[in-house]
Amino acid sequence: MRKLLLILMAAGVAASLGACSVKGGAPPSLLPRPAEAIDPRVPVERPINNRPVDAALADRLAALVSQARAGDATFQPAMARAEQLAATAGGSHSDSWVVAQEALSAAVAARAPTANALVDIDALGADKLQAQQGLAPADLEAIRGAGAVVGAIAQRQAQAVAAIRDRLGD
Repeated sequence: MRKLLLILMAAGVAASLGACSVKGGAPPSLLPRPAEAIDPRVPVERPINNRPVDAALADRLAALVSQARAGDATFQPAMARAEQLAATAGGSHSDSWVVAQEALSAAVAARAPTANALVDIDALGADKLQAQQGLAPADLEAIRGAGAVVGAIAQRQAQAVAAIRDRLGD
């Protein structure tokens, strides 16, 4: 029995060693492969999708920037009137204060085209991103540029409104 057990163990060891051998050649190399030598932190030399801005996107962005600028042209006189009335307004809830508040409300309403343009630029970028599962670098830069221009206009308008609200004690 002991002899049979030794023979079976030797056969098992031989079978397991035989499974490690490679048929028809040398065993696989454990040296690094060429792809493993590439540093993943190396910057990409050029964008994968290096094409100019989509013409339809550029036209739409230009229209939205124009909309914001036109809205700002309407906002400026309304804000000037609100500033003038706020400078001469009496105490809280006086007639002149109410008139200044109404002028400020008109200026806030005049901000709508700029605010809508900013929202539309963000939505345009989000829609393209979702539809295409990504944005080409030139498209992304165009969206960011238009957003920056319109965002600066909206920020300036918001600061002007906040200043008048502070003056009126609103």
